[in-house]
Amino acid sequence: MPANNGNAGGTRLVIVESPAKAKTIAGYLGRGYIVESSIGHIRDLPEKADDIPEKYKGEAWARLGVNVDHEFEPLYVVNPDKKSQVSKLKQLLKEADELYLATDEDREGEAIAWHLREVLKPKVPVHRMVFHEITPHAIQDAVSNPRDLNLRLVDAQETRRILDRLYGYEVSPVLWKKVKPRLSAGRVQSVATRLVVERERERMAFTAANYWDLQALFDTGRAADDPSTFTATLTGVDGKRVAQGRDFASTGRLKSNDVLHLDEASATALVGRLQGASYAVRSVERKPYTRKPYAPFRTTTLQQEASRKLGFSAKYTMQIAQRLYENGFITYMRTDSITLSETAVTAARSQAIKLYGSAYVPDKPRVYTSKVKNAQEAHEAIRPSGEEFRTPGETGLAGDMFRLYELIWQRTVASQMKDAVGESVSVKVVGTSSAQGSVSPGTTPDPVNVEFSATGRTITFYGFLKAYVEGADDPSTDRDDSEKRLPNLSEGDRLTAAELNALGHSTKPPARYTEASLVKELEDREIGRPSTYASIIGTILDRGYVFKKGTALVPSFLAFAVVNLLEQHFGNLVDYDFTAEMEKVLDDIANDRAERVPELRRFYFGGEDGDEGLKEMVTDLGEIDAKEISSFPIKGSDIVIRVGRYGPYLDRDGARVNIPEDMTPDELTAEKAEELFSRPSGDRELGVDPSTGRMIVAKDGRFGPYVTEVLPEEPPPADGKKRTKKADAVKPRTGSLFKTMTLDTITLEQALKLLTLPRLVGNIDGEEVTAQNGRFGPYIKKGTDSRSLPSEDDLLTVTIEQAKELFAQPKARGRGRAAAAPPLRELGDDPSSKKPVVVKEGRFGPYVTDGETNASLRKGDTVEDITIERAAELLAERRERAPAPKRTTTRAKPTTKKPAAKS
Repeated sequence: MPANNGNAGGTRLVIVESPAKAKTIAGYLGRGYIVESSIGHIRDLPEKADDIPEKYKGEAWARLGVNVDHEFEPLYVVNPDKKSQVSKLKQLLKEADELYLATDEDREGEAIAWHLREVLKPKVPVHRMVFHEITPHAIQDAVSNPRDLNLRLVDAQETRRILDRLYGYEVSPVLWKKVKPRLSAGRVQSVATRLVVERERERMAFTAANYWDLQALFDTGRAADDPSTFTATLTGVDGKRVAQGRDFASTGRLKSNDVLHLDEASATALVGRLQGASYAVRSVERKPYTRKPYAPFRTTTLQQEASRKLGFSAKYTMQIAQRLYENGFITYMRTDSITLSETAVTAARSQAIKLYGSAYVPDKPRVYTSKVKNAQEAHEAIRPSGEEFRTPGETGLAGDMFRLYELIWQRTVASQMKDAVGESVSVKVVGTSSAQGSVSPGTTPDPVNVEFSATGRTITFYGFLKAYVEGADDPSTDRDDSEKRLPNLSEGDRLTAAELNALGHSTKPPARYTEASLVKELEDREIGRPSTYASIIGTILDRGYVFKKGTALVPSFLAFAVVNLLEQHFGNLVDYDFTAEMEKVLDDIANDRAERVPELRRFYFGGEDGDEGLKEMVTDLGEIDAKEISSFPIKGSDIVIRVGRYGPYLDRDGARVNIPEDMTPDELTAEKAEELFSRPSGDRELGVDPSTGRMIVAKDGRFGPYVTEVLPEEPPPADGKKRTKKADAVKPRTGSLFKTMTLDTITLEQALKLLTLPRLVGNIDGEEVTAQNGRFGPYIKKGTDSRSLPSEDDLLTVTIEQAKELFAQPKARGRGRAAAAPPLRELGDDPSSKKPVVVKEGRFGPYVTDGETNASLRKGDTVEDITIERAAELLAERRERAPAPKRTTTRAKPTTKKPAAKS
């Protein structure tokens, strides 16, 4: 239907960001509207020198893309890959009577709309069309009630973009010069990396403490009770509390001497003394248990739950959520809000009543208030779209889109249900030991009084837990719907110990961040925006600053070097409070409480209060010792970890050993470093090649072990002559070791054979046949034709007659070249495809597959340790990267019409 404003007839051009969104909205608007996509941002700051217009290339500030000397004016250029789309939009605009800018209702979307207006320069009325769900009603309402562009939101986005550009373009070159080429720094990415590095430092400094306690299985003697037994843990001896994990500092020492630290000997002795002891219930404390529903999802909580429950990365979660939103299944997925509209509350309550009955829905709707400071936009929570929610089964969705929709639907419905209620019980049991032995040094052999404690929980009304139970980052944490029933006990009840065991424990270092817990940490510290967390984590993974070991995020040694440099010389830039304060500044600009230019000037040139600005920080780099920045002494050793151009290595007085790629920083102890040095160095002399007189050595290189020959030193050039160019110099022969060979066992005879590869086998029909090793394994080659060989050893033995037989056979294609090898491990069923997932060995290493999708294991993943959750995440990411099927489109012939009268 036509909008209530503008011309009653004519053509209205509606521009959105994505083709999928355009297709959905076009179906709702119908005739009189042309809906087209900008395909994201159409212009930005120049990415490379070639993008800078000729007239600005001589300017000192041009490399930044920001005129720092003139009000921090940005230099915008149309992205090269968007020029054809811009031309298309301009052509469509010529035929339109009105322009509706329907990009997302956040800062990024507002900026895209503003750039469209600036580039297209429309001569027709322009309207800003906003909505937070893509449904027929919401779209029609947005057309009927447009607004003006919010230039404060545009200012905030532009300030963020300039801040990030100045940070990245000024600090990254410092990393190139002092750490390693082609590294990147980012305003939030570097802080996120620092968080992960600091957690690893805590793990490296951690000293485990061992402690013991007792666990008893008590019996009430009432066989008719259900249950009649329960377990309890020793908590006190002679009035002194028994030490638990929380009583130890990270140094492994007790925080206080007011607790009793049991070791194995004293715990075992106490078990002996308690044989035959009498026990009684000292106290029973009962309290009502209430658990309120979880608030509807906002961006960060959706990312956390999708990670815990579905094994999705933050990036993949947002990709799936984007598709659900663009296809009209959920509301806008980048939001800080946890509020629901009246329509949504009604829909959630009615669905809960329909599915679980009115007894599960409170009389009054639940109202949620955001705890996030400076919530950026006034969106709703993430929920199913529409005035009536579709159950997951009614959507027609499949795979990961179905699973994420189901998660959002369950959480939304549960948020409007009643509390779960029950009873929690705490029981204390006392007993007296015999008078034999001693529990700890300094004690007398008098009877020992002990106290055991047990807790239980029963749920009498499950309420919202019928619909949804939240996951936890710690797998040992009890679920909210779990029960632990205790017998019906009363004070003074006599008990017997059916079992009594001494149990040893060790304190554990702080857990590494997962994607879910890092997202939570960033949000708790108010660093960055929810909409950026997925890309931030993706960036630090892609840059090699962090890798995954299972679901844990592990910092690389490179990350230690980068963070070390930033902390020592750019402390403010990776300071958590400073970074959070910058987010508040952006909020103030968006809310008209601050101005863009003064804030940018303070950041880049420094403040009047003497605060150092970014420009001054990067001016004098002479004092930065590159070697010191990238060196980390190992505690209790004379060995130093160094981060070099080609990766990390150990250094002891000039002797070097490469650090295994999959080794985590906290594993590299003094003992482990000594072990690495004790291994064969790789530079092992094998003997002299009798045909050349050159020494043959075995080495360990960047791409694996290999053998090579040592060339004689080149004599100095005669006077007046130039030294031979490196490209023209004689190169030594090299050969990679076969998979069956090792550096410490390879012989000179084997090495000489490797140096003959590629090997001339003979001639067939006048063409040479060679045997060589390639990226897909061993093979023989004749001209452009080739055949695979069964094993690497065949490279050295295959004859011309065997080669003729192979070439006479049809060439095998794809995976049919050889019999399928059995899987290395079976992991279970993929939650998305419902098919069994196995680990297999491939040409490029181990990979996981469900029979349809294959995904290589990443750095930090091992065949032995990979879980079905991690495999599902790798497969999900691989499916998302799969190329979309090609579509053929027929261009419609443009219609000519009389231009509308200008107003």
